Amino acid sequence: MSGRTAGWGALVGVLATLNYADRFASGKPPKDVLYQWSTAVGSAVLFAAILGVVLALANARSDVLALRRPASWKGAVGQMIVVLLGIYLLTAALSPLLHPGREQGLTPDQWEPSRAAPFLANAFVVCVVAPVTEELTFRGLGFTLLRRFGAWTAVFLTAIAFGLAHGLIDALPILVAFGIGLAWIRLRQESVVPGILLHGTFNALALAIAVST
Repeated sequence: MSGRTAGWGALVGVLATLNYADRFASGKPPKDVLYQWSTAVGSAVLFAAILGVVLALANARSDVLALRRPASWKGAVGQMIVVLLGIYLLTAALSPLLHPGREQGLTPDQWEPSRAAPFLANAFVVCVVAPVTEELTFRGLGFTLLRRFGAWTAVFLTAIAFGLAHGLIDALPILVAFGIGLAWIRLRQESVVPGILLHGTFNALALAIAVST
């Protein structure tokens, strides 16, 4: 278990280092990044590599990844709504100070129908591939490995790791808070499935709002 924990920690450390290095070296990506095919392909390859490492560390075991039916779908839906509303309220409160929504720079300023195909490909990566990969990485494998230190230790450590792995500064409090909410649901439901659905919904709403305003 300690070897796998070290491997997971190394994976998170590499992701955080690469993302922060890229952020400081390159700044924000261009506003049309989600209208580029190269973004979708590059992101898909990266997430595939991450998922491959996670599956190898978990020995592809569904119990280690918490890939199971939640304890209560009714309870999970209620918890998902609570976390989603809480994140929106926190974002609204912090936006005047930190501008977390603008830092990542992925959401386009407007909808461009002529570039719908690459946008939809990127949307699939953002709303499906990324949530599945990140939830299995943090609330799946990470939570399972860290739970031996205590359930709430696992909640907070995976949330911090999730935030740092994105390589952002202003958005870090939002990401950590979202990670706490997702890990809380995983703890209550003993499953990553609700977290995947919530994560995907959150990303989809962010994209929809960005192109419709």
